[in-house]
Amino acid sequence: MLANENQVKDLIPQKAPFVMVGKLMEYTDEHILSNFTPASDNIFVKNQTFLEPGLIENMAQTVALYTGYQYFLLKKTAPVGYIGSISNVVIERLPKLNEVIATKVSIIQEFMGVTLVQIVVNIGDEIIATGKMKTVLAP
Repeated sequence: MLANENQVKDLIPQKAPFVMVGKLMEYTDEHILSNFTPASDNIFVKNQTFLEPGLIENMAQTVALYTGYQYFLLKKTAPVGYIGSISNVVIERLPKLNEVIATKVSIIQEFMGVTLVQIVVNIGDEIIATGKMKTVLAP
């Protein structure tokens, strides 16, 4: 583990109660892996299920975590970023309360503040969601 929940909160722009990433498990120039355990007080948990908007926000925040950690390693302040597009999202099933989700973001391309990524979300060995996302850094 590279960063615990308290450290992760310093690497992303989102603040409670809107934090949807937990620990930073792996980081390379090509990918990042986070994990997150939805709790009962999460704003996207209903009927003991972590809902679609929360899962998509987890994907986006894992991309933000990639950028935040990249800048942390450079000893720079991370810029704010925005979702440019989300595509090809397939959600096979939603996580239940207290299930640990592992979100892997693989970098497809980075150019002039625009990052295109492939995202895979697992619970154990089961892929529960996939998608692509493009993010853009604020000028």
